[in-house]
Amino acid sequence: MSAGTPVTLGPSAARREALVRRIRLLVAATIAYNVVEAVVALTAGTLASSTALIGFGLDSVIEVSSAAAVAWQFSATDHAVRETREKTTLRIIAVSFLALAAYVTVDAVRALAGTGEAGRSVPGIVLAALSLAIMPFLSAAQRKAGRELGSASAVADSKQTLLCTYLSAVLLAGLVLNATLGWSWADPLAALVIAGIAVKEGGDAWQGKGCCAPGPDRTDTGSCCGREE
Repeated sequence: MSAGTPVTLGPSAARREALVRRIRLLVAATIAYNVVEAVVALTAGTLASSTALIGFGLDSVIEVSSAAAVAWQFSATDHAVRETREKTTLRIIAVSFLALAAYVTVDAVRALAGTGEAGRSVPGIVLAALSLAIMPFLSAAQRKAGRELGSASAVADSKQTLLCTYLSAVLLAGLVLNATLGWSWADPLAALVIAGIAVKEGGDAWQGKGCCAPGPDRTDTGSCCGREE
């Protein structure tokens, strides 16, 4: 191979289509799980008067909108059409992140101000533990496929799913501490940290950061899609 021959580091057409199918399946699984998660969390949160559980349920609704945007992008069979939908999908994901950050912040401040004490919720604890076990695998699988494909939107949506994992951990800790020790302040303080992370991820998604599409003459993918964050 001569020195002037361009090197294509992107996946082959067959591999690209296989990755697209994988992302479609992962997004469908994420949507299905989050719909169930939202219903259970909102119901349990209402019964227990838990703002944390209700906030978690609304986060699930927001995550469904993010995953649905990626599903819309990858519903196109033509690669060029998927590429043109990338920016719109990223903007939807960014707004989802920022909306989540806004709600979590308001909810955390209200909780710290003592707007009411939540009751013990066993269904909420079980749901949080289940989400904490499932979400990391969905996020990692989609992030890996998105990076190999060079899709910033798929990577951004995987971060939305990963954020749900953090929220699950926060919710689980808050519900357990509230049920056993009465530490009602632990959850909102941790939630404020999550809100800060959501703002950063939302800004990155809006700017299209997080993944670089591989293609001809590209030799620096190690600083983009191939880099583990």
